[in-house]
Amino acid sequence: VLKLFKLLHRTRQEVFKNDTRALEAARQKINEEFRNNQDETSEEKIKELLKIASDVEVILRTSVIQAVHTDSDKI
Repeated sequence: VLKLFKLLHRTRQEVFKNDTRALEAARQKINEEFRNNQDETSEEKIKELLKIASDVEVILRTSVIQAVHTDSDKI
C-alpha cells in the first residue's frame, strides 16, 4: 500500500511539474482517498482499492497532457 502511495505521488510530481495548483489538488486527493480507506480490513476491498489506485497511476502517466502557451495562439 505504501509503495503505491509513494508511486502515485511521484507520478503526480512528474505529470504536473511546474503546475502548483494541479500538484496541490492531486496531492490532496491522493492523501484524502488513502486516509478515507485506511481503516479498511476486508482483503477483497483492499485489493479492489489497490487496483483502482494502480489504474489511476497508469492513466495519469499515459493520458494526462500538460500544455504551455508559447504564443498568443499556440499551445
